[in-house]
Amino acid sequence: MEQYKLGEMEQRFADLIWEHEPVGSGELVKLCEKEFGWKRTTTYTMLKRLCERKIFANESSTVVALMTKEEFGAAQGEQFLNETFGGSLPGFLAAFSKRKRLSEKEIEALRNLIEDYEEDQHA
Repeated sequence: MEQYKLGEMEQRFADLIWEHEPVGSGELVKLCEKEFGWKRTTTYTMLKRLCERKIFANESSTVVALMTKEEFGAAQGEQFLNETFGGSLPGFLAAFSKRKRLSEKEIEALRNLIEDYEEDQHA
């Protein structure tokens, strides 16, 4: 099981938690019954999986996020980059840009990201 890869229902469940957290586990059961038609045991099984991956925690019957949705998305991207391109961002960009031409707006956005990164490194 890979830490940052989620199936469709795991992703929908995680999104529900991020939308409502912190959320009591009893309230989460009710939300999942309404949204997905799940029974209590299904909710707790899914919650346990995501807690084992250190995405959420169930502390005293309150479910909290251990990482924001944005942090999780960044971790997913990093995991993909490592697995697929050996961690090489230039390798990814080269492969991506061979299949899809970057617009001037996208190129400018990448330049700005690099400039901001360089400024942060020298600060």
